[in-house]
Amino acid sequence: MQIAKVRGTVVSTQKEPSLRGTKLLLLQFVDEEGHLMPEYEVAADNVGAGVDEWVLVSCGSAARQIPGNEHRPLDAAVVAIIDTVSVENRVIYSKRDQYR
Repeated sequence: MQIAKVRGTVVSTQKEPSLRGTKLLLLQFVDEEGHLMPEYEVAADNVGAGVDEWVLVSCGSAARQIPGNEHRPLDAAVVAIIDTVSVENRVIYSKRDQYR
């Protein structure tokens, strides 16, 4: 799994039938210092995440092991909205502090 920041949404009027009703998010990966990396990913949103939230992303075949995703052509799925991230006793992200 990886940490990413939701940068936006992806809207498609024509898509694989198994993806109908699936919200797609544009994510930008975050490094261990909390800095945005140049890599992006489009992921199915399973938890109702919004723009600017930090999320936990399951990638590869693990994204298809989530109930309901088994037969969808997914490479990434948002599986959690992050509240805090700490590295070596230092908070690098706090959702509460983000919206003050």
